[in-house]
Amino acid sequence: MANIPGIPVWREVGATPLPEGEQTTPICIVGGGPVGLALALDLGRKGHDVLVLNKMDFVANGSKAICFSKRSLDILDRLGVAQKAIDKGVIWDTGKVFWGEGDDPVYQFDMLPVKNQKNPGFINLQQYYMEDFLLEALADVPTVEVRWGHEVAGLETRNDGVRLSVTTEGGDYSLDAAWLIACDGAKSPVRAMMGLDFEGRIFEDNFLIADVKFKEERPSERWFWFDPPFFEGKSALLHKQPDDVWRCDFQLGWDIDREACIKPENVEPLVRGMFGSDIEFEEEWYSVYTFQCRRMARFLHGRVIFAGDSAHLVSPFGARGCNGGFADIDNLAWKLDAVMKARASESFLETYNTEAVITADENILNSTRSTDFMTPKTATSQAFRDAVLELAKTHDFARPFVNSGRLSTPVSYPQGPLNTADAEDWAGTGVAPGSPPLDAPLKDGWLLDALGDDFVLMGHSLPDGLPNGQVKHLDVADAPLVCDRYGLEPGSAVLFRPDQYVAARWKSVSGPSVAAAQKKALGQ
Repeated sequence: MANIPGIPVWREVGATPLPEGEQTTPICIVGGGPVGLALALDLGRKGHDVLVLNKMDFVANGSKAICFSKRSLDILDRLGVAQKAIDKGVIWDTGKVFWGEGDDPVYQFDMLPVKNQKNPGFINLQQYYMEDFLLEALADVPTVEVRWGHEVAGLETRNDGVRLSVTTEGGDYSLDAAWLIACDGAKSPVRAMMGLDFEGRIFEDNFLIADVKFKEERPSERWFWFDPPFFEGKSALLHKQPDDVWRCDFQLGWDIDREACIKPENVEPLVRGMFGSDIEFEEEWYSVYTFQCRRMARFLHGRVIFAGDSAHLVSPFGARGCNGGFADIDNLAWKLDAVMKARASESFLETYNTEAVITADENILNSTRSTDFMTPKTATSQAFRDAVLELAKTHDFARPFVNSGRLSTPVSYPQGPLNTADAEDWAGTGVAPGSPPLDAPLKDGWLLDALGDDFVLMGHSLPDGLPNGQVKHLDVADAPLVCDRYGLEPGSAVLFRPDQYVAARWKSVSGPSVAAAQKKALGQ
């Protein structure tokens, strides 16, 4: 097994032997984290041959992603993985914000304000479990191969693909790929090899992650403290994870000794301050991270496409990192599938760049605002924050201004290039083109399950004679909550894209209008 300094092992796998003969693949994904594995699963389920190169020959442990949003669970549900994650994870919908010495929250919020949906608002689950569940699902997809301990050492871009130099313990080889998707993380070697970099902002603050293990009954909620008595002048966060593991975050400030901060004798007082002096706990993993909100100028570079942390970085408060990566691959997979099956031209992938950049910018904006509120750097900012927290105790209008990390929600594209604009006035009802789907119960099952990953025309009493073509029909006249949430009346309909985003809707649907909307949704 390859030993990579600083990366602990969760599960050993072992290196994949050096391949023989000429190496080619239609799609190569670099990076075996959750984003790369989910993309491989999505494309493999669509029938594509996919090769994943993972420089590690093990599943890593350590303080990585733990918070998975409802939208990510909806995506994973489409890929057949969500239920295992939910069964193992800690389900939570409620977040509470505390300030100073008070035991009562000054503010709390619900991450699932619209009820009667299949999946919860959030789960907490260690990243290694998520990777294991994705790998189990990939084992049943014969068109996907994962090579462990195979590291990209160089690349040459061409008009029709990419040539990679790959190194392994057993030797080196070359690989030709028609498409390369870089999901190789914040320090992306692929990005560096192409001479590309991030643009954006690094904040002058650091946080300690302390994952500790002990048994204690506490609510499955997100707790955030501003200026708590156990950590005066700073902020702290608590999340419950499976296996009696607790994620504790402590604000440290800017000018710190990072090595000293993760020494057990320095972490222990913080943990005891949060839980009580008599708490007995075990160290799982300690690390320090710096807030940053940055992204590449473009995510699409010819036949090389970037997704996840290789394309953008946000501060971890708000859980927008891995969830943002899942949003990327959800957007990309159906578009690359359409290009490779000649349903759309190669230029169609430019819409991935457009929409993924919009998502990244939305996440960066929210993460930046959260960081500025949580870690004020001027007296004026401090006074504003304290005034908001004081008012939030008794005044509803102030509570939306409390910002302990705006939690990840799906991003809409109201002016997106693939939308067909409303021709009728919907008077603010329903789900507009460019918006993510809203789940609801059907007579038998759930709406998002019924949508799957095809173009779907959903309507209330769809008229006879509508051509099917490559659009699946779903009549929901017997599902009143679906009709209510989408503003459907007899004869009206909604067209969903394969990523379940709304592409178009009509008060009175017709065959030509559906055909035109699908054509536009494919960039034609």
